[in-house]
Amino acid sequence: MRFTESMRRHKFVMAPGFRARDASRSGFELSLTNQQSAHAVDEGRLLDAARRVLADSKFASATISLAVVDDATIHTLNRQFLNHDWPTDVLSFALDVTESHLNGEVVLSADTAATAAAEGGWNAADEQLLYTIHGMLHLAGFDDRSAADGGRMRAAERYYLRGYGVEMPNRVVGRSNINGKPGTGGTNAW
Repeated sequence: MRFTESMRRHKFVMAPGFRARDASRSGFELSLTNQQSAHAVDEGRLLDAARRVLADSKFASATISLAVVDDATIHTLNRQFLNHDWPTDVLSFALDVTESHLNGEVVLSADTAATAAAEGGWNAADEQLLYTIHGMLHLAGFDDRSAADGGRMRAAERYYLRGYGVEMPNRVVGRSNINGKPGTGGTNAW
């Protein structure tokens, strides 16, 4: 289903199992699938955030798939691809990267977002936005394994969140999750 511009201007919250596509910027094709039913997802906001990160990246074209899943699903993916036996917040998969084109996936847990948001004193929609931005920054080439790289990642996250009128709480995404386990940490093996 393609959205018209008038539909894009209205806040739309996805139903579980719905797949949205967004090809509003020439060269960037984005899709979002909501594979969980426990939490609301503002698909337009997440797709827009992914598009904004891409617009500032080196890539002239990209095919990006976003998936919103539950903790059980992201736990399985984290175990399968990173050998981490716990759920995490967000995973990024760079499937094919050339000098000018990116093909990738970002998978975020709506369950983890809801729990982390409640603990952090902000709303789950903003946490999902942060996870989307974080995952997209990894695909765009950001890393957070060192303190210096992590500082650049946090600055970029704050920059994109402010574009939505959101101030990031004082904590780190991608280095640990709500269970106190190490997070994805920016590896490119996703």
